[in-house]
Amino acid sequence: MLILLPPSEGKAPEGSGPPVGELSFPTLDKARKRVLNALVRASKRRDALDVLGLTPGLAGELVKNAALKTAPTLPAADLYTGVLYDNLGLGTLDEEAQRRAEESVLIFSGLWGVVRITDLIPPYRLSMGVNLPPLGGLATFWRPLIAKELDRVPGLVVDLRSATYASAWQPGARSVTVRVFRDGKVVSHMAKATRGEIARALLRHDTAPDTPDELAKTLDALGYTIDLAEPARANHPWTLDVHVTDPA
Repeated sequence: MLILLPPSEGKAPEGSGPPVGELSFPTLDKARKRVLNALVRASKRRDALDVLGLTPGLAGELVKNAALKTAPTLPAADLYTGVLYDNLGLGTLDEEAQRRAEESVLIFSGLWGVVRITDLIPPYRLSMGVNLPPLGGLATFWRPLIAKELDRVPGLVVDLRSATYASAWQPGARSVTVRVFRDGKVVSHMAKATRGEIARALLRHDTAPDTPDELAKTLDALGYTIDLAEPARANHPWTLDVHVTDPA
């Protein structure tokens, strides 16, 4: 089983490890260097905020981006913060669940393409939705490279990514896209919390589901109210809708 996550805008302020070196999926390293070099250059431009889609209040992120090549690192598990990662609680998993997370969880990134939670990376600011000169749209840039790497990794794919990051790799009919509904409407903030909870529940479960039906049965047994729908077209993902209510 693979659990796909988006990164988060919120990140730990700094690391204490060595500058970024070898990461998981080393076939992506050449592309990672291209994006890193392009980001460093873009962050020094007069119009850097516009290029990177940042507000004036985030100007300090440009300084971090410009120093990424020598910036201290920390594990991806500790770097990403925010609602989804707070509810996932990687640091509080027991030893067995932690092992599963190291094997199963993949975090998508506009800068690094895709990383595992043990990879050492520095704090950065770059969305997959950015059109980064001279590379162009990052989702388009990464898509064939990530597909070549991940298409050969077997297993059910539980897709908990936001749309921006989902566009960087589509696993096809072996994947299940998880959507979160409240009162019949898709929700965003609560969706992040629910996705984090679901990822944690799956990592703590004794056995990993191998099929969409097994995933639905597992989440149903864990107390979630869900609806599972088959793909509308060939080689498209299944859809699993999770229905939530406001806390009492």
